[in-house]
Amino acid sequence: MAKIHKGSCLCGAVTFDITGEFQQFFLCHCHRCQKGSGSAHGANLFSTEAKLKWLTGEDQITTFNVKGTRHTRSFCKTCGAVMPITQGDLLVVPAGTLDTPVDIKLNGHLFMKDAASWEECLTDAPRFEEFPE
Repeated sequence: MAKIHKGSCLCGAVTFDITGEFQQFFLCHCHRCQKGSGSAHGANLFSTEAKLKWLTGEDQITTFNVKGTRHTRSFCKTCGAVMPITQGDLLVVPAGTLDTPVDIKLNGHLFMKDAASWEECLTDAPRFEEFPE
């Protein structure tokens, strides 16, 4: 039986199932992923075999393509959360959108030449379970 991953957006308007396995998991540090995530990198799962099924809110999704590039993002119109996208046979799923655990290990970091200047200190910074007091 194929594995089913469940996912949703931040506001809950969009929900989806992914049936099948992910083949790759990359953190992308390119400038476009930094802009799109507002963070140091994008975290995306990739599959040419898994299938996406929208359960609710498909009409709430809009897609943006950076003109002249392959960089495309889908997101919820209400909350702005990035959503999965199918590009030909390739399914790209932002890892943080999944509500179920993912058992694939990270394959690597992409576009390190574009890494944010402040990224080097991330592993050395103090860690807190919630907001510090």
